[in-house]
Parts: sequence; C-alpha cells; structure tokens
Amino acid sequence: MLEAIATGKADAGLGLALRWLKPLEQGFDVKITTGVHGGCIRLLGSKAANIDSFEALRGKSIAISDQASPAKNFFAIVLAKNGIDPAKDVEWRQYPANLLALAVEKGEVQALAEIDPLPYLWLKEGKLTEIATNLSGEYADRTCCILAIRGSLTREELPVAAALTRSIMEAGDRVASDPADAAAVYATYGSKASVEDITAMFRSHNHHDHPVGATLKKQLLLYTDELKAVNVIKRSTDSAKFADRIYLDVLS
Repeated sequence: MLEAIATGKADAGLGLALRWLKPLEQGFDVKITTGVHGGCIRLLGSKAANIDSFEALRGKSIAISDQASPAKNFFAIVLAKNGIDPAKDVEWRQYPANLLALAVEKGEVQALAEIDPLPYLWLKEGKLTEIATNLSGEYADRTCCILAIRGSLTREELPVAAALTRSIMEAGDRVASDPADAAAVYATYGSKASVEDITAMFRSHNHHDHPVGATLKKQLLLYTDELKAVNVIKRSTDSAKFADRIYLDVLS
C-alpha cells in the first residue's frame, strides 16, 4: 500500500501508525487524516514454556513477520517501558507470518508478536497465552490503524480527501455497531476464519474509536517519542512539529 500511494496508483490507504511513521519521517508525501481503530496487535507466549508476562520474556526469542513490523515496534516500546531492553534482552526472529505459531510450537521461539487475524485464531487453539495487546494498560484509548491520503490529493482535491475520511469513519462505526455484518463481508475476501470468529475478533478491537484533530496529533506525538526511545525514529526529530506536519484536518 505504501508503494501504491507513492506511485499514484492509490489515493489512500489504511495501515498501522507504527508502520507509517518512519516513511513519513523520511519525507513520504502522505497526510494522516483520522485514526481508524485500536487493538489489532497481540503478543502471545508459549504455555509450554510458561511465558505469561513481559518479565518471562527476558532472555527469550520472539517470532515476528518482519524486522520493521508494527508488532515488533509496538512491543519493543512496551518491553522497554517494563525495564527489558528490546535490543539486548530478547531476540527477534523472522518467519513467514503464517508460521509464527509453528515456530513457538517447535520451541524455536517462546513467543510471537503479530497483527490480527492470525494471533486471534492461534489464541483460540489453547497453546498460547495472551501477554498483552495494543489496548493494554496506557494504550486502551490509543488508535493503532490510521487513514493516510496521498499528499497531492489533499492539496488538489480536498473535498475528495474529506469524503474518503468520512467514509472510513462511518465504516468503522458500522463495524462497531454490527460486527457480524462486517465479518460476513470480510469473510468473502478469502479469510479461512469463520464469520463467528471474525465477529468475536472485531468485538475485541476498538472500532468505534477514530480520533482526529488535537487528540490524534497527541497520539502521533506519543508514538513518535516512543519510537525515538527504541531507535526507530531519529532522536533529533521534533515530535510535536512532526505530528503537525503529518496530520491534516480535512473535516473542518
């Protein structure tokens, strides 16, 4: 999706803030216009290895789908806040996303961090324990996914950007109010999960939450500060100015 927007093949994209912020720091011509929801990232530990807390991860290995994944970035932040150095006290091992749970089962790693729907489905199998999600603790009211719109579109066709933003917010409200209907639609796009499982997964998220304005800018600032602390964003980046630059109010 990043490449599609960069080449002008897409006007907008949905994605996790922790995936977008580094490209935006590097000058990617995109504006964030709304948060979409929270709660789709999970950290799961092996029951067989008794991994049920952050402290239990010290000296252990965590499976991830790529070294720049939002799941890795998010839980690196959380580990650091819990006194565990994410660069020295744990090892991040990369596997294809659909093989993360198998890596835990084989004992190659003791935990996994990934984005739904796979972690939600693996949790149901009973071999893994949910250590945390990106709605845990201080993140209960933090958005994770955002709407990003091509910069040239916001400059040349602001009403279109506003309409896109409103439509995504309305869709989020629909998922929150009728998750079963949204799950039935989602299931038609090749998901192997049942409509019942997708419905339950949606209910575990925060689809009614799509911040804009000062609230969203504050959240982007916080994420930037946190990514600086784990050496993803440059320490010299001014978080407040950065949040001002990448957010655009298209609804006023």
